[in-house]
Amino acid sequence: MLVANPYCANTVQMLRLRLFDKLRVQLNVYPFFSNCLKMLNYKQLHHFWSVARAGGITRASERSGLAPQTLSGQITALETTLGVSLFRRQGRRLVLTETGSMVLDYAEEIFRLGAELEDAVHSSAAGRTLPFRVGVADVVPKAIAYVLLAPAMALTEPFRIICRESKLDQLLGELAVHKLDVVLADSPLPPNMDVRGYSHKLGESAVGFFATPALAGTLKGSFPRCLDGAPLLLPGAEASVRRPLLRWLEDHKIRPRIVGEFDDSALMKAFGEAGAGIFPTPSLIGDEVCTKHGVRCLGLAETVKEAFYAISVERRLTHPAVRAISSAAPMRGEADEAVG
Repeated sequence: MLVANPYCANTVQMLRLRLFDKLRVQLNVYPFFSNCLKMLNYKQLHHFWSVARAGGITRASERSGLAPQTLSGQITALETTLGVSLFRRQGRRLVLTETGSMVLDYAEEIFRLGAELEDAVHSSAAGRTLPFRVGVADVVPKAIAYVLLAPAMALTEPFRIICRESKLDQLLGELAVHKLDVVLADSPLPPNMDVRGYSHKLGESAVGFFATPALAGTLKGSFPRCLDGAPLLLPGAEASVRRPLLRWLEDHKIRPRIVGEFDDSALMKAFGEAGAGIFPTPSLIGDEVCTKHGVRCLGLAETVKEAFYAISVERRLTHPAVRAISSAAPMRGEADEAVG
């Protein structure tokens, strides 16, 4: 008797949705696809893909065992369906046209997703782990990223987490072409980004100011007046908490000496640990920061909140690991409207 594997079904459904979303991107970005998608022969597309990767029909014929005339006929049929030329002659060589290069990019992604789908089915049946690809914006503190991802690590399904850290715009670009399953950020999807996605609020934290005991001993007055004239390390311009912090300082008429600005929160903490200045960090991880970096909390900017989001291409989350992150979040939020 065959018993359905719900984990396998979830995985197949997730990858199927990713594949169809990829096709929707084709329709949105390249309108000529809309007239031919229903007629598109993926066998012909695969032959085009193999010829383009091999660098010519003769070499592709040798690799596939198909006659050159067969491959040539399949590509001609695909060009007729699409209504475009995919190759042009350059001497004795075939080279991709500009449209051909674009079609190749999409073919690469379509067949990569197809291979991933097949691997997901076989991996699940064999009990092997599947990748969970996460992008973490470089402004998100590493300890916060771990707290947010911990629920996914506790799942009984066999996952292998793959974390990539970079600038938010780079990560969103990879999310759009499904190289990532989710992006963790300190802000929702920017409205000016040409990416269709949804922002799921995971939680927020007040911000504390931390300093080494030696530096704290040199400060005058109580918090927050002790920050006036003191050396301060700040998150970089891309951090969403930077502007509220500066506004909070201005509202309290506090003018610290800004001695450093950092895109990487871990680097900012390293400078703070060395005594270079006072640094802000979410109070949610305050105890861990104090223990790890040998600092102490001077006080909290209670009205300054640093929020954290999971950005996905889905409104209704289908990936089990992403669902675990969202459902276990300190503060659940409805997905923002799609952008892009």
